[in-house]
Amino acid sequence: MEKVILVNKKDKMIGVEEKMKAHLQGKLHRAFSILLFNKKGEILIQKRAKSKYHSSGLWTNTCCSHPRPKETLEKAAKRRLKEEMGITANLKKAFGFIYKAKLGNLTEYEFDHVFLGRFDGEPKPNKKEVENWQWVKLADLEIDIKKNPQKYTPWFKIILKKIENNLPQGR
Repeated sequence: MEKVILVNKKDKMIGVEEKMKAHLQGKLHRAFSILLFNKKGEILIQKRAKSKYHSSGLWTNTCCSHPRPKETLEKAAKRRLKEEMGITANLKKAFGFIYKAKLGNLTEYEFDHVFLGRFDGEPKPNKKEVENWQWVKLADLEIDIKKNPQKYTPWFKIILKKIENNLPQGR
């Protein structure tokens, strides 16, 4: 049974909870999101697999998940990036934020830590996690999100609004 780290609004650990229970009860927990950019300044996005327990079939950032109890954010981010997208990359924490989104009978209430990185290869995604992927110019992505917001995860839309001052050079 997978567990998440419960936190307060200052990201201080206050306990551990089973992942699904935390989402059913809307408990604030620690999470991370990764955005990888290539040398052209394009962002690597993924379409979540239909089998995902929420937000299935939606486009989102390169990778996202939760650290395990007693696992650092950095270690968890690198682990999940490899498991989910088949990618090893250097990551740098850019910022964190709290968001809450109702997703059917679940609630995503997360202190999300955003990591940025550079990758110029081709991902080898885990088909159980990822249905599709693509490199996209940020300007094109912003246009499509305005036209088709329902195609994207709520946290990804928030991250893109917050990221403007944290983008890597060469964009």
